Amino acid sequence: MPLARTSELLAGAVAARTGLPAFNVITLEHAEAIATGAENAGTPVILQISQNAVGFHGGRLLPIARACAEVAAAARVPVSLHLDHVEDLDLLRAAPAAGFSSAMFDASHLPHHENVKATAEAADWAHRHGLHLEAELGRVGGKDGAAPLSAHAPGARTDPDEAAAYVADTGVDALAVAVGSSHAMTARTASLDHGLIGRLAAAVPVPLVLHGSSGVPDGELAAAVAAGMVKINIGTALNLAFTPAVRAHLAGDPAVTDPRKYLDPGRRAMAATVAHLAGVVTSSGRS
Repeated sequence: MPLARTSELLAGAVAARTGLPAFNVITLEHAEAIATGAENAGTPVILQISQNAVGFHGGRLLPIARACAEVAAAARVPVSLHLDHVEDLDLLRAAPAAGFSSAMFDASHLPHHENVKATAEAADWAHRHGLHLEAELGRVGGKDGAAPLSAHAPGARTDPDEAAAYVADTGVDALAVAVGSSHAMTARTASLDHGLIGRLAAAVPVPLVLHGSSGVPDGELAAAVAAGMVKINIGTALNLAFTPAVRAHLAGDPAVTDPRKYLDPGRRAMAATVAHLAGVVTSSGRS
């Protein structure tokens, strides 16, 4: 199947009033597990490679990107490539030629006016080069000497009016918002503000994105999609499946040296997690 475009997958999810799962890739085994899990669930999916993952691969984008593109093209369901949490403009500019149809430009750590300026410039470049651009609206603290808040710090929330203005001022195609989840959670204990999600969906004319979804229970994920969330980003949950499966195999066979023997159960565990979470996200429709 030809490599899908993220914008088309998002448009399909919006039209179907459901969610679109996006899973983060670190190794080739991640990409293979994501494709297998999506096939088993019968759902489209996004393969995401973050700037951090590129750094893990020695700062070289093309090897892991081309491997993911081949996995995507061989899949029996639509799969697109997305470059995630990009802060390096040179990396963003490398995305189209590497097969990505979308990217997330992350200026959420900047003061609001600088975030708007940098993101608007990134969106202008992206659109001129056929790239769908996602951004994140960070609510910067600092009042009365308080430390700045990241977009996902406890208590941080995205304001609907600010979000609408941000999208209008930057021209981004999708917006990640802070509604109660947090990156790198290893326990599924996050409680989302579903009322806020509904208000954001009503105020913002582009698809909403939930980052940090690994820490969100199934019921909360389903309710988030029902309230208006579209793209659901999942990363840590795959590692929580992969690593224990590898550990268990190594513990049961201490003499093993062939990595295929322990990578395979890890890959299968990730595929099962992908199939489950993809099913949760795509079966949760809005009324």
